[in-house]
Amino acid sequence: MAHIPDGILSLPVLAGGAALAVGGVALGLRKMDEADIPKTAILASTFFVASLVAIPVGPSSVHLLLSGLMGLVLGVRAIPAVFVGLLLQAVLFGFGGLTSLGVDVVDIAFPGVAAALVARPALERAQGWRVGAIGAAVGFVSVVGTAVCVSLALALSSADFLPSLRVIALTYVPLALAEAALTGVVVAYLRRVKPEALGFAPQLEAAA
Repeated sequence: MAHIPDGILSLPVLAGGAALAVGGVALGLRKMDEADIPKTAILASTFFVASLVAIPVGPSSVHLLLSGLMGLVLGVRAIPAVFVGLLLQAVLFGFGGLTSLGVDVVDIAFPGVAAALVARPALERAQGWRVGAIGAAVGFVSVVGTAVCVSLALALSSADFLPSLRVIALTYVPLALAEAALTGVVVAYLRRVKPEALGFAPQLEAAA
């Protein structure tokens, strides 16, 4: 339920989410140069396709977010990438909504970017299995952050959502585990064969 449809959230929550999303997209675009465009487009496309596939979990459904991986590869540039993916999903397939687009961007992109920024110093020093472990932690924390943001947006919009928040949050547990495994494997692979994709110089990579 990371895609929150129109007509659910209150006006103050929508306005706050829109303001944060505009700031995040502007910052991401400011940090983006011509060399970043191809990998940003690839990850935006991957996010667009992966998050269209919703898997029923209890009374709700979940889908891959890839926000932790995008945060590690793109940094704040992940925010405009997520924005483009969500905008196309809303316009072409009716996933989420246009008025809730800002909140959806914040819910999905911000936790991944924040977790990646916090983990980056440790990832720079890591070798061997620790690289994958840090990537897995980023993937897991990113999903947990999205669950918290979605729950907070609903709780601030109406007290009527409070009884269902625990159930909604629990649906993110299997997703967090899946994202942890996926992000850990991909980050370990990139660190070994293409460290520049993570922002590291190739010569810094030693066989581990």
